[in-house]
Amino acid sequence: MRIIGHRGARGEAPENTLGGFHYLHGLGVRAVEFDVRQLQDEQLVVIHDDNFIRTTGLSQHVESCSLAQAQQFDHRHLWQTWAEPEYTPSLVQVMACLTDFEHIEVEIKAVPDEAAAEKLIIQLHQDLKGFEQTAIITSFDVKILAALQQYQSHFKRGLLVEIPIAEHAIELAQQYGCHQIGWKDQLATDEMIKLTHQVDLNVSVWTVNDIERAKHLQQLGIHGLITDIPSTMLHHLSL
Repeated sequence: MRIIGHRGARGEAPENTLGGFHYLHGLGVRAVEFDVRQLQDEQLVVIHDDNFIRTTGLSQHVESCSLAQAQQFDHRHLWQTWAEPEYTPSLVQVMACLTDFEHIEVEIKAVPDEAAAEKLIIQLHQDLKGFEQTAIITSFDVKILAALQQYQSHFKRGLLVEIPIAEHAIELAQQYGCHQIGWKDQLATDEMIKLTHQVDLNVSVWTVNDIERAKHLQQLGIHGLITDIPSTMLHHLSL
């Protein structure tokens, strides 16, 4: 089982920032998950929310910005003691930090329509060039998975699952040629994990911050444990 840093290491460093990814690297963890959105100028940035307000304290819709504008926002709003500025990173900048990582889950946030999905996928393949062996593209949005399938993408892909599609998740993952399912922790029952394994799909579970729960999931043979607190998991789990 891999320990996968959630948005870098969002419980221990500013989420989805270059500083956070360097922090995770310093722990010795070589598996990470983060979020991607496309800007008005078609560039891709790493950020979870569709607005900057939670992480920067400034209200601005992400996808209405250019890259130059997005990179003026400092994501230390919840981390006042963090020493260095953490400006919105582009996907290219983040990937440059991850050249020796073994597993990179690139979550694409939902898009409004199929045209937006296709446009994003084209830029995504440019930005992920050279990471075909380590990156897996994941999404809740089946429009993204459908675009990857139509594009005949050579990247592995994964379906992320939360209510309401949980009952049909395995069928959807197979329909879109997925390599894995990322289950929300509350949905990752022993039976569901077993069923996912039976159809030869890898399993990652998010977001797991309880040690005993992590140990149980490890016994069930999941492939990836996505956590906000990677240093704590490293300390308590036998890997």
